[in-house]
Amino acid sequence: MNKLLSIKNLNKVYYNKQEETEAIKDISFDLYEGEFVSIVGPSGCGKSTLLNILTNMDSLTKGTVEFNGDLKLGYMLQSDSMLSWKKVIDNALLGLEIKKEKTEENINYVEYLFKKYGLAEFMDKRPFELSGGMRQRVALIRTLALKPDILILDEPFSKLDYQSRLKVSDDVYKIIKKEKVSALMVTHDLAEAISISDRVIVLSDRPCEIKNIYKIKREKDGSPIENRKDKNFAYYYDLIWKDLAYHE
Repeated sequence: MNKLLSIKNLNKVYYNKQEETEAIKDISFDLYEGEFVSIVGPSGCGKSTLLNILTNMDSLTKGTVEFNGDLKLGYMLQSDSMLSWKKVIDNALLGLEIKKEKTEENINYVEYLFKKYGLAEFMDKRPFELSGGMRQRVALIRTLALKPDILILDEPFSKLDYQSRLKVSDDVYKIIKKEKVSALMVTHDLAEAISISDRVIVLSDRPCEIKNIYKIKREKDGSPIENRKDKNFAYYYDLIWKDLAYHE
């Protein structure tokens, strides 16, 4: 597989007049084309800081982040951040508008995505008329409109109720695979990470280090909901739970 991203010996330290706080310590891993990788770790360990460094929203202190060529990144946050006074289709075009890439070709592509994933009838609705799950699907389409090579997801389903979370994570996974985008996701939900990922990276408490990286092997690859029924699911859940329960 083609390597898209290589992180080597990444460190992050925050400084103020009184002290320095080490947030990330010597993290190294790669992301390959077509891969879905999840990052789990204790609350506040530095998972989101890591994503912020990858997307240039924060700076690293030491180490390297190398992309294989001029790759585009898409960032999907916890909140759908839709503007209430704009139509759903206009919300989906916001990223293109900001990037000054709102061409007829790109508008047609976004409309195509709405039709392809069963949301065409909601394009002229207002955000409040959509369920939380639908809003997250629109947020994904808004991110995909920029045609990213790597999709960064920061707890994208955390604000949904459990049933919606299962359904939306299933839908989002299928969309990502169909659009052939590589993904790196931070989540607190171990079951979600195991069911949706090719690999799961487990981080320690702050300053976060990599405790383990698990390549998820299944009898048969299916959707995230189907993967929860795989005989190896409980095995990985137990391993990762112990990593997190006994972090030092």
